[in-house]
Amino acid sequence: MPKPNPRLQLMTVSSLILIILSVYMVLIYAPREIIMGDVQRIFYYHVSSGWIAALAFLVTLITSIMFLATQNKSYDHVAMSSAEIGVIFTTMNIVSGSIWARPVWNTWWTWDPRLTTATIMWLLYIAYLFLHAGLEGHDRRRHITAVYGIVAFISVPLTFMAIRIWRTIHPVIIGSADPDAEGQFDMTARMTTTLLFTASTFTVLYFTILWHRVRIQSLFEYMSKLQYQMYNDLKER
Repeated sequence: MPKPNPRLQLMTVSSLILIILSVYMVLIYAPREIIMGDVQRIFYYHVSSGWIAALAFLVTLITSIMFLATQNKSYDHVAMSSAEIGVIFTTMNIVSGSIWARPVWNTWWTWDPRLTTATIMWLLYIAYLFLHAGLEGHDRRRHITAVYGIVAFISVPLTFMAIRIWRTIHPVIIGSADPDAEGQFDMTARMTTTLLFTASTFTVLYFTILWHRVRIQSLFEYMSKLQYQMYNDLKER
């Protein structure tokens, strides 16, 4: 049975402290944007949640490849757990984007290339989770979902590049930007520092949640084996 891990406990406490500090930096340290005002502050969590979604799906890609190469089911556990986290952070990214868009674009939603590709990515990984939960046969399920996790990753770089490939109203904050994009703004030094700190905080949070989720999966398998053993013992009596 998996035992409590002091390093995981340290990461959990560290994540909590970093989140509190990030709230301070977003609300107090970062300056108020001149044109958009305080609603711009959601940008820091919007971008950070999008970054974690991409990272989570990248981990799913890598561990799916590792599972097919080694047949080690631990990689499948990590792939599934990371996909779950990725879907949660993608949801956060889409919802926070809609909240930001309402006062800036005067609409909650528009079929902008970035929003469209992000929605497709979100749906692809929700389907991945349904496959993982619904397919019968452990080996068959693991192989099918591993292949699916590899193919679905195509949507991740496509979502990132959408605002650089097609004309869009979505702002490009880092890198070359479309001057006609609505919501475009220049970042000050404090804004950049806050964004980097928030993204780093979310990264620590992601690995902490992933570790917890994989540990829960290990506990579930341990209890399942224990239940199966008890059932066999009762049959033999």
